Amino acid sequence: MPVYNPYTIIILIVGVLLGMGCLAGAFHFFRHRRLIGDLPTSKVQGVFIGLTELSGSAESEEPLNSYLAGRKCVYYTFKVEEEWRRMVTESYTDSRGRHQTRTRTESGWKTVAGDTLLPPFYLKDDTGIIRILPEGADIHAERVLNITCSRNEDLYYTKGPVSRIPNSTHRRRFTEEVIPLHARLYIVGQARERQDLVAAEIAASKKAPLYLISTRNEAHHSRRFARWFWFWLVLGMIICTGSAAIYYAVGKVPSSLAAGLLPAAGLYSAALVICWTWNVFNSLVRLRQRVRKASSQIEVELKRRYDLIPRLVQVVEAYRCYEAGVQEAVAELRNQAGIIPNTGHDIKGLASVITGVVESYPSLKADEQFLNLQHLLTETEQRLALARDYYNQVCTFYNTRLEIVPDRFLALITGFKPFVLLSSSGLERASVEVDLAD
Repeated sequence: MPVYNPYTIIILIVGVLLGMGCLAGAFHFFRHRRLIGDLPTSKVQGVFIGLTELSGSAESEEPLNSYLAGRKCVYYTFKVEEEWRRMVTESYTDSRGRHQTRTRTESGWKTVAGDTLLPPFYLKDDTGIIRILPEGADIHAERVLNITCSRNEDLYYTKGPVSRIPNSTHRRRFTEEVIPLHARLYIVGQARERQDLVAAEIAASKKAPLYLISTRNEAHHSRRFARWFWFWLVLGMIICTGSAAIYYAVGKVPSSLAAGLLPAAGLYSAALVICWTWNVFNSLVRLRQRVRKASSQIEVELKRRYDLIPRLVQVVEAYRCYEAGVQEAVAELRNQAGIIPNTGHDIKGLASVITGVVESYPSLKADEQFLNLQHLLTETEQRLALARDYYNQVCTFYNTRLEIVPDRFLALITGFKPFVLLSSSGLERASVEVDLAD
Protein backbone atom coordinates (compact mmCIF):
# COMPACT_ATOMS: atom_id res chain seq x y z
CA MET A 1 0.00 0.00 0.00
CA PRO A 2 1.56 3.36 -0.98
CA VAL A 3 2.26 5.80 1.84
CA TYR A 4 1.86 9.48 0.98
CA ASN A 5 3.05 12.58 2.79
CA PRO A 6 0.03 14.84 3.36
CA TYR A 7 2.03 17.84 2.16
CA THR A 8 2.43 16.23 -1.25
CA ILE A 9 -1.30 16.63 -1.81
CA ILE A 10 -0.87 20.39 -1.47
CA ILE A 11 2.12 20.25 -3.81
CA LEU A 12 0.05 18.33 -6.37
CA ILE A 13 -2.89 20.77 -6.23
CA VAL A 14 -0.65 23.84 -6.40
CA GLY A 15 1.35 22.28 -9.24
CA VAL A 16 -1.76 21.54 -11.28
CA LEU A 17 -3.07 25.07 -10.73
CA LEU A 18 0.26 26.64 -11.70
CA GLY A 19 0.44 24.40 -14.76
CA MET A 20 -3.01 25.53 -15.87
CA GLY A 21 -1.99 29.14 -15.22
CA CYS A 22 1.02 28.67 -17.49
CA LEU A 23 -1.28 27.14 -20.10
CA ALA A 24 -3.53 30.20 -19.92
CA GLY A 25 -0.48 32.44 -20.32
CA ALA A 26 0.66 30.44 -23.34
CA PHE A 27 -2.66 30.94 -25.10
CA HIS A 28 -2.57 34.64 -24.31
CA PHE A 29 0.43 34.90 -26.65
CA PHE A 30 -1.17 32.39 -29.02
CA ARG A 31 -4.15 34.74 -29.47
CA HIS A 32 -1.86 37.73 -30.10
CA ARG A 33 0.10 35.81 -32.72
CA ARG A 34 -3.04 34.74 -34.57
CA LEU A 35 -4.45 38.25 -34.30
CA ILE A 36 -1.56 39.97 -36.06
CA GLY A 37 -1.42 37.11 -38.55
CA ASP A 38 -5.09 37.58 -39.44
CA LEU A 39 -4.96 41.38 -39.77
CA PRO A 40 -4.10 42.76 -43.22
CA THR A 41 -1.96 45.90 -43.24
CA SER A 42 -4.20 48.83 -44.15
CA LYS A 43 -3.33 52.07 -45.89
CA VAL A 44 -3.82 55.25 -43.88
CA GLN A 45 -6.51 56.54 -46.24
CA GLY A 46 -8.31 53.20 -46.00
CA VAL A 47 -8.45 53.01 -42.19
CA PHE A 48 -11.91 52.04 -40.98
CA ILE A 49 -13.23 52.33 -37.44
CA GLY A 50 -12.15 49.28 -35.45
CA LEU A 51 -9.03 47.20 -34.98
CA THR A 52 -6.46 47.94 -37.67
CA GLU A 53 -2.85 47.23 -38.61
CA LEU A 54 -0.68 49.97 -40.10
CA SER A 55 2.87 50.50 -41.28
CA GLY A 56 4.54 53.82 -42.06
CA SER A 57 6.97 56.48 -40.86
CA ALA A 58 6.76 58.37 -37.56
CA GLU A 59 6.22 62.09 -38.11
CA SER A 60 5.56 65.09 -35.89
CA GLU A 61 4.94 68.80 -36.29
CA GLU A 62 6.96 69.45 -33.13
CA PRO A 63 9.50 66.60 -32.73
CA LEU A 64 11.15 65.93 -29.37
CA ASN A 65 14.83 65.92 -28.49
CA SER A 66 15.59 62.91 -26.29
CA TYR A 67 16.99 63.81 -22.87
CA LEU A 68 20.16 61.72 -22.87
CA ALA A 69 21.18 61.17 -26.49
CA GLY A 70 19.63 64.32 -27.95
CA ARG A 71 18.01 62.39 -30.81
CA LYS A 72 15.09 63.90 -32.72
CA CYS A 73 12.14 61.63 -32.01
CA VAL A 74 8.40 61.37 -31.41
CA TYR A 75 8.74 59.39 -28.15
CA TYR A 76 11.46 58.71 -25.62
CA THR A 77 11.93 57.13 -22.22
CA PHE A 78 15.10 57.20 -20.13
CA LYS A 79 16.31 55.88 -16.80
CA VAL A 80 19.31 56.66 -14.61
CA GLU A 81 20.29 53.97 -12.08
CA GLU A 82 22.92 54.17 -9.35
CA GLU A 83 24.74 51.15 -7.97
CA TRP A 84 24.89 50.47 -4.23
CA ARG A 85 26.78 47.92 -2.16
CA ARG A 86 26.79 47.22 1.58
CA MET A 87 28.09 44.67 4.08
CA VAL A 88 25.47 42.88 6.17
CA THR A 89 26.19 40.92 9.39
CA GLU A 90 23.59 38.34 10.36
CA SER A 91 23.14 35.71 13.04
CA TYR A 92 22.16 32.12 12.40
CA THR A 93 22.08 28.69 14.07
CA ASP A 94 24.29 25.98 12.62
CA SER A 95 23.55 22.25 12.38
CA ARG A 96 24.86 21.68 15.91
CA GLY A 97 22.54 24.28 17.45
CA ARG A 98 25.28 26.88 18.02
CA HIS A 99 24.67 30.57 17.37
CA GLN A 100 26.96 31.95 14.69
CA THR A 101 27.45 35.23 12.84
CA ARG A 102 28.45 35.79 9.25
CA THR A 103 29.00 38.71 6.93
CA ARG A 104 27.76 38.92 3.40
CA THR A 105 27.71 41.56 0.69
CA GLU A 106 24.50 42.91 -0.84
CA SER A 107 24.41 45.02 -3.97
CA GLY A 108 21.99 46.32 -6.55
CA TRP A 109 20.83 49.24 -8.68
CA LYS A 110 18.39 51.95 -7.65
CA THR A 111 16.62 54.26 -10.10
CA VAL A 112 17.53 57.87 -9.27
CA ALA A 113 16.05 59.64 -12.34
CA GLY A 114 13.82 58.89 -15.30
CA ASP A 115 10.99 60.15 -17.43
CA THR A 116 8.79 59.20 -20.39
CA LEU A 117 7.40 61.59 -23.01
CA LEU A 118 4.75 60.24 -25.35
CA PRO A 119 2.87 63.10 -27.06
CA PRO A 120 0.56 62.46 -30.03
CA PHE A 121 2.35 62.03 -33.35
CA TYR A 122 1.49 61.02 -36.91
CA LEU A 123 1.98 57.90 -38.99
CA LYS A 124 2.59 58.59 -42.67
CA ASP A 125 2.41 56.31 -45.69
CA ASP A 126 1.95 56.88 -49.42
CA THR A 127 -1.76 57.69 -49.01
CA GLY A 128 -1.75 60.20 -46.15
CA ILE A 129 -1.25 60.64 -42.40
CA ILE A 130 -3.14 59.54 -39.29
CA ARG A 131 -2.77 60.72 -35.69
CA ILE A 132 -1.45 58.25 -33.12
CA LEU A 133 -2.13 58.63 -29.38
CA PRO A 134 0.54 56.41 -27.78
CA GLU A 135 -0.80 56.60 -24.22
CA GLY A 136 -1.55 53.06 -23.03
CA ALA A 137 0.26 51.28 -25.88
CA ASP A 138 2.81 48.48 -25.60
CA ILE A 139 5.73 50.45 -27.07
CA HIS A 140 8.82 48.73 -28.46
CA ALA A 141 11.26 51.54 -29.16
CA GLU A 142 14.85 51.67 -30.33
CA ARG A 143 17.52 51.66 -27.62
CA VAL A 144 19.96 54.45 -28.43
CA LEU A 145 21.93 54.64 -25.18
CA ASN A 146 23.14 52.09 -22.61
CA ILE A 147 26.19 53.40 -20.76
CA THR A 148 27.64 52.72 -17.32
CA CYS A 149 30.05 55.38 -16.05
CA SER A 150 31.80 56.59 -12.90
CA ARG A 151 31.56 60.00 -11.24
CA ASN A 152 34.76 61.12 -12.98
CA GLU A 153 32.94 61.21 -16.33
CA ASP A 154 30.87 64.20 -17.49
CA LEU A 155 27.68 62.24 -18.07
CA TYR A 156 27.53 61.24 -14.40
CA TYR A 157 26.44 64.68 -13.17
CA THR A 158 25.32 66.48 -16.35
CA LYS A 159 22.43 64.08 -16.90
CA GLY A 160 22.11 62.61 -13.41
CA PRO A 161 21.19 64.10 -10.02
CA VAL A 162 23.84 65.82 -7.90
CA SER A 163 22.92 63.95 -4.71
CA ARG A 164 23.95 60.33 -4.13
CA ILE A 165 22.15 57.40 -2.53
CA PRO A 166 23.35 55.64 0.65
CA ASN A 167 26.15 53.08 0.13
CA SER A 168 26.73 54.31 -3.39
CA THR A 169 29.60 52.87 -5.42
CA HIS A 170 29.61 56.05 -7.54
CA ARG A 171 28.67 54.15 -10.69
CA ARG A 172 25.60 55.03 -12.74
CA ARG A 173 23.87 53.35 -15.64
CA PHE A 174 22.14 55.51 -18.29
CA THR A 175 19.63 53.88 -20.66
CA GLU A 176 17.33 55.51 -23.21
CA GLU A 177 14.88 54.27 -25.80
CA VAL A 178 13.35 56.42 -28.55
CA ILE A 179 11.12 56.28 -31.60
CA PRO A 180 13.26 58.34 -34.00
CA LEU A 181 11.66 60.88 -36.27
CA HIS A 182 10.91 59.31 -39.69
CA ALA A 183 11.47 55.81 -38.25
CA ARG A 184 9.51 52.93 -39.77
CA LEU A 185 6.73 51.82 -37.41
CA TYR A 186 4.45 48.83 -37.11
CA ILE A 187 1.17 49.58 -35.30
CA VAL A 188 -1.78 47.45 -34.25
CA GLY A 189 -4.55 49.35 -32.49
CA GLN A 190 -8.12 50.58 -32.38
CA ALA A 191 -9.12 53.24 -34.90
CA ARG A 192 -11.73 55.76 -33.78
CA GLU A 193 -13.10 59.07 -35.04
CA ARG A 194 -11.31 62.23 -33.94
CA GLN A 195 -13.19 64.78 -31.87
CA ASP A 196 -11.73 67.88 -33.55
CA LEU A 197 -12.31 66.96 -37.22
CA VAL A 198 -13.68 64.28 -39.51
CA ALA A 199 -10.76 61.87 -39.54
CA ALA A 200 -9.59 58.69 -37.85
CA GLU A 201 -6.99 58.27 -35.12
CA ILE A 202 -5.40 55.32 -33.33
CA ALA A 203 -5.79 55.26 -29.54
CA ALA A 204 -5.97 52.90 -26.60
CA SER A 205 -9.32 51.16 -26.10
CA LYS A 206 -10.65 48.65 -23.63
CA LYS A 207 -12.31 46.86 -26.54
CA ALA A 208 -9.02 46.31 -28.38
CA PRO A 209 -7.23 43.03 -27.54
CA LEU A 210 -3.86 44.58 -28.47
CA TYR A 211 -2.34 48.04 -28.82
CA LEU A 212 1.19 47.76 -30.13
CA ILE A 213 3.58 50.46 -31.40
CA SER A 214 6.94 49.12 -32.50
CA THR A 215 10.02 50.02 -34.50
CA ARG A 216 10.24 46.32 -35.43
CA ASN A 217 8.17 44.62 -38.12
CA GLU A 218 5.31 42.14 -37.93
CA ALA A 219 7.53 39.08 -38.45
CA HIS A 220 9.58 39.98 -35.36
CA HIS A 221 6.51 40.16 -33.12
CA SER A 222 5.05 37.00 -34.61
CA ARG A 223 8.24 35.14 -33.65
CA ARG A 224 8.26 36.80 -30.22
CA PHE A 225 4.70 35.70 -29.46
CA ALA A 226 5.50 32.18 -30.71
CA ARG A 227 8.54 31.91 -28.43
CA TRP A 228 6.54 32.98 -25.37
CA PHE A 229 3.76 30.58 -26.28
CA TRP A 230 6.09 27.59 -26.37
CA PHE A 231 7.93 28.74 -23.23
CA TRP A 232 4.79 28.88 -21.10
CA LEU A 233 3.37 25.74 -22.69
CA VAL A 234 6.45 23.64 -21.88
CA LEU A 235 6.83 25.22 -18.43
CA GLY A 236 3.23 24.33 -17.62
CA MET A 237 3.79 20.72 -18.65
CA ILE A 238 6.94 20.50 -16.51
CA ILE A 239 5.20 21.96 -13.45
CA CYS A 240 2.12 19.80 -13.83
CA THR A 241 3.99 16.51 -14.32
CA GLY A 242 6.68 17.50 -11.80
CA SER A 243 4.14 18.01 -9.02
CA ALA A 244 2.61 14.62 -9.89
CA ALA A 245 6.07 13.04 -9.75
CA ILE A 246 6.67 14.47 -6.28
CA TYR A 247 3.27 13.25 -5.13
CA TYR A 248 3.83 9.66 -6.29
CA ALA A 249 7.56 9.47 -5.57
CA VAL A 250 7.00 9.10 -1.83
CA GLY A 251 4.92 5.94 -2.32
CA LYS A 252 6.27 2.54 -1.42
CA VAL A 253 5.38 1.09 -4.84
CA PRO A 254 8.02 2.09 -7.45
CA SER A 255 5.61 1.70 -10.36
CA SER A 256 3.32 4.35 -8.88
CA LEU A 257 5.58 7.13 -10.22
CA ALA A 258 5.09 6.18 -13.87
CA ALA A 259 1.43 5.49 -13.22
CA GLY A 260 1.02 9.01 -11.82
CA LEU A 261 2.88 10.85 -14.59
CA LEU A 262 0.59 9.51 -17.31
CA PRO A 263 -2.65 10.95 -15.81
CA ALA A 264 -0.91 14.30 -15.17
CA ALA A 265 0.36 14.50 -18.74
CA GLY A 266 -3.02 13.35 -20.04
CA LEU A 267 -4.86 15.99 -18.01
CA TYR A 268 -2.56 18.72 -19.28
CA SER A 269 -2.87 17.50 -22.88
CA ALA A 270 -6.66 17.44 -22.62
CA ALA A 271 -6.66 21.02 -21.30
CA LEU A 272 -4.33 21.96 -24.16
CA VAL A 273 -6.70 20.55 -26.78
CA ILE A 274 -9.69 22.30 -25.19
CA CYS A 275 -7.87 25.64 -25.06
CA TRP A 276 -6.66 25.29 -28.65
CA THR A 277 -10.17 24.44 -29.93
CA TRP A 278 -11.70 27.33 -28.01
CA ASN A 279 -9.15 29.91 -29.20
CA VAL A 280 -9.05 28.77 -32.82
CA PHE A 281 -12.84 28.69 -33.07
CA ASN A 282 -13.13 32.19 -31.61
CA SER A 283 -10.40 33.50 -33.91
CA LEU A 284 -12.22 32.06 -36.94
CA VAL A 285 -15.44 33.72 -35.81
CA ARG A 286 -13.70 37.07 -35.38
CA LEU A 287 -12.04 36.72 -38.78
CA ARG A 288 -15.38 35.87 -40.41
CA GLN A 289 -16.94 38.94 -38.81
CA ARG A 290 -14.05 41.02 -40.10
CA VAL A 291 -14.76 39.79 -43.63
CA ARG A 292 -18.42 40.73 -43.29
CA LYS A 293 -17.50 44.15 -41.94
CA ALA A 294 -15.12 44.69 -44.86
CA SER A 295 -17.92 43.76 -47.26
CA SER A 296 -20.30 46.22 -45.63
CA GLN A 297 -17.61 48.89 -45.82
CA ILE A 298 -17.60 48.55 -49.61
CA GLU A 299 -21.36 49.13 -49.60
CA VAL A 300 -20.84 52.20 -47.43
CA GLU A 301 -18.30 53.62 -49.87
CA LEU A 302 -20.57 52.86 -52.85
CA LYS A 303 -23.46 54.59 -51.10
CA ARG A 304 -21.23 57.55 -50.31
CA ARG A 305 -20.23 57.82 -53.96
CA TYR A 306 -23.82 57.47 -55.15
CA ASP A 307 -25.08 60.20 -52.80
CA LEU A 308 -22.14 62.61 -52.85
CA ILE A 309 -20.99 62.88 -56.45
CA PRO A 310 -24.32 63.88 -58.11
CA ARG A 311 -24.82 66.62 -55.53
CA LEU A 312 -21.31 67.94 -56.06
CA VAL A 313 -21.86 67.91 -59.80
CA GLN A 314 -25.07 69.90 -59.38
CA VAL A 315 -23.28 72.48 -57.24
CA VAL A 316 -20.41 72.86 -59.70
CA GLU A 317 -22.78 73.03 -62.66
CA ALA A 318 -24.90 75.68 -60.97
CA TYR A 319 -21.82 77.70 -60.11
CA ARG A 320 -20.54 77.40 -63.69
CA CYS A 321 -23.85 78.62 -65.13
CA TYR A 322 -24.01 81.41 -62.59
CA GLU A 323 -20.49 82.58 -63.44
CA ALA A 324 -21.22 82.37 -67.17
CA GLY A 325 -24.24 84.66 -66.66
CA VAL A 326 -22.16 87.18 -64.75
CA GLN A 327 -19.49 87.16 -67.43
CA GLU A 328 -22.12 87.74 -70.12
CA ALA A 329 -23.52 90.70 -68.16
CA VAL A 330 -20.06 92.23 -67.78
CA ALA A 331 -19.32 91.71 -71.47
CA GLU A 332 -22.59 93.44 -72.41
CA LEU A 333 -21.73 96.42 -70.22
CA ARG A 334 -18.32 96.60 -71.84
CA ASN A 335 -19.91 96.63 -75.30
CA GLN A 336 -22.25 99.41 -74.25
CA ALA A 337 -19.34 101.35 -72.84
CA GLY A 338 -17.56 101.03 -76.19
CA ILE A 339 -20.53 102.40 -78.15
CA ILE A 340 -21.30 105.48 -76.08
CA PRO A 341 -18.07 107.40 -76.79
CA ASN A 342 -18.82 107.31 -80.57
CA THR A 343 -22.17 108.98 -79.97
CA GLY A 344 -20.69 111.59 -77.70
CA HIS A 345 -22.58 110.40 -74.64
CA ASP A 346 -21.00 110.44 -71.17
CA ILE A 347 -19.92 106.95 -69.98
CA LYS A 348 -19.54 107.93 -66.37
CA GLY A 349 -23.06 106.75 -65.70
CA LEU A 350 -21.98 103.16 -66.32
CA ALA A 351 -19.20 103.30 -63.76
CA SER A 352 -21.56 102.76 -60.85
CA VAL A 353 -23.18 99.78 -62.59
CA ILE A 354 -19.83 98.08 -63.34
CA THR A 355 -18.60 98.83 -59.82
CA GLY A 356 -21.74 97.22 -58.40
CA VAL A 357 -21.14 94.09 -60.46
CA VAL A 358 -17.52 93.86 -59.30
CA GLU A 359 -18.47 94.41 -55.66
CA SER A 360 -21.24 91.79 -55.82
CA TYR A 361 -19.04 89.20 -57.56
CA PRO A 362 -15.47 89.91 -56.41
CA SER A 363 -14.14 86.43 -57.30
CA LEU A 364 -15.27 84.46 -60.32
CA LYS A 365 -13.22 81.28 -60.18
CA ALA A 366 -15.14 78.28 -61.41
CA ASP A 367 -11.84 76.52 -62.10
CA GLU A 368 -11.33 76.03 -58.35
CA GLN A 369 -14.70 74.33 -58.09
CA PHE A 370 -13.78 71.98 -60.93
CA LEU A 371 -10.44 71.19 -59.25
CA ASN A 372 -12.22 70.45 -55.98
CA LEU A 373 -14.63 68.17 -57.80
CA GLN A 374 -11.74 66.37 -59.48
CA HIS A 375 -10.01 65.92 -56.11
CA LEU A 376 -13.16 64.53 -54.48
CA LEU A 377 -13.75 62.17 -57.40
CA THR A 378 -10.21 60.85 -57.11
CA GLU A 379 -10.42 60.53 -53.33
CA THR A 380 -13.76 58.73 -53.52
CA GLU A 381 -12.45 56.19 -56.02
CA GLN A 382 -9.31 55.69 -53.94
CA ARG A 383 -11.36 55.04 -50.81
CA LEU A 384 -13.50 52.56 -52.72
CA ALA A 385 -10.43 50.83 -54.16
CA LEU A 386 -8.87 50.58 -50.68
CA ALA A 387 -12.09 49.12 -49.29
CA ARG A 388 -12.13 46.49 -52.03
CA ASP A 389 -8.47 45.68 -51.53
CA TYR A 390 -8.95 45.37 -47.75
CA TYR A 391 -11.88 43.01 -48.30
CA ASN A 392 -9.87 40.79 -50.63
CA GLN A 393 -6.96 40.69 -48.19
CA VAL A 394 -8.97 39.78 -45.11
CA CYS A 395 -11.04 37.34 -47.21
CA THR A 396 -7.83 35.66 -48.37
CA PHE A 397 -6.62 35.34 -44.77
CA TYR A 398 -9.94 33.79 -43.76
CA ASN A 399 -10.07 31.35 -46.70
CA THR A 400 -6.45 30.34 -46.03
CA ARG A 401 -7.30 29.54 -42.40
CA LEU A 402 -10.05 27.23 -43.61
CA GLU A 403 -7.61 25.28 -45.78
CA ILE A 404 -4.52 24.87 -43.60
CA VAL A 405 -4.07 22.06 -41.10
CA PRO A 406 -5.15 21.78 -38.30
CA ASP A 407 -7.64 24.68 -38.65
CA ARG A 408 -9.16 22.86 -41.64
CA PHE A 409 -10.54 20.03 -39.49
CA LEU A 410 -12.15 22.39 -36.97
CA ALA A 411 -13.65 24.47 -39.80
CA LEU A 412 -15.20 21.35 -41.38
CA ILE A 413 -16.69 20.22 -38.08
CA THR A 414 -18.10 23.65 -37.16
CA GLY A 415 -19.38 24.53 -40.64
CA PHE A 416 -17.25 27.52 -41.64
CA LYS A 417 -17.64 28.36 -45.34
CA PRO A 418 -15.20 30.32 -47.55
CA PHE A 419 -16.03 33.70 -49.04
CA VAL A 420 -15.69 34.63 -52.71
CA LEU A 421 -13.08 37.25 -53.61
CA LEU A 422 -14.13 40.34 -55.49
CA SER A 423 -13.29 40.32 -59.19
CA SER A 424 -13.36 43.03 -61.84
CA SER A 425 -16.84 42.05 -63.01
CA GLY A 426 -19.71 43.47 -61.05
CA LEU A 427 -17.66 46.17 -59.32
CA GLU A 428 -19.23 49.06 -61.17
CA ARG A 429 -22.75 48.68 -59.86
CA ALA A 430 -24.54 51.99 -59.32
CA SER A 431 -21.73 53.86 -61.00
CA VAL A 432 -22.05 57.62 -61.12
CA GLU A 433 -21.71 59.48 -64.42
CA VAL A 434 -20.21 62.97 -64.32
CA ASP A 435 -21.48 64.86 -67.40
CA LEU A 436 -21.14 68.61 -67.31
CA ALA A 437 -22.91 70.44 -70.10
CA ASP A 438 -21.00 72.90 -72.27
